[in-house]
Amino acid sequence: MSAEQAIFYFFSAVLVGAGAAVVTVRNPVHAALFLVLAFFTSAALWLLLEAEFLAVTLVLVYVGAVMVLFLFVVMMLDINLVPLREGFIRYLPVGVVVAVLMFVEMALVVGSSYFGLERFGSPPRHPADYSNTKELGGVLYTEYVYPFEIAAAVLVVAIIAAIALTLRRRPDSKRQDPARQVRVRREGRVRLVSLPAARRPAQGEGSSES
Repeated sequence: MSAEQAIFYFFSAVLVGAGAAVVTVRNPVHAALFLVLAFFTSAALWLLLEAEFLAVTLVLVYVGAVMVLFLFVVMMLDINLVPLREGFIRYLPVGVVVAVLMFVEMALVVGSSYFGLERFGSPPRHPADYSNTKELGGVLYTEYVYPFEIAAAVLVVAIIAAIALTLRRRPDSKRQDPARQVRVRREGRVRLVSLPAARRPAQGEGSSES
């Protein structure tokens, strides 16, 4: 066994263990941290496959942004773990069946002579000055430039739609206008009313009425 294969099997074992810990640990913060470990090990495997752009993107986007936001939401919300545990036990048989089916499908795809790596052979070795980012950009902006532009337009439309849904005025919701709050003056909020002094009844006046 070569050193590269040993490193591959080591990171693969760590990735499988981290993925199993994500769905088995009870603390959601610990599950998120195990997911971060899974992302890091996946990036290491992509580096072994000479896909450094995907590895760096995985670390920057998912670990640096998505997981930080997820941890922030989990730590800010008061999550009740009892219903989560009950749901996990309830749907455990279905999850096991789905996991077994996925494992069988992956084994058939990876180990098959038609879809497996044996049909294509080992990937060729690239020189030291090979840039995966340059090759990916060349393919993305030449052969797949129209799908890339369509995806960018769809994302822009989705961003505009999300902003429009957030800023729309609902009749049943209360809103505050910071500009009107800043322009407020004392004359518009306070009104002085002159009331006549109340006359205290005489000593015998209350008894005569009763």
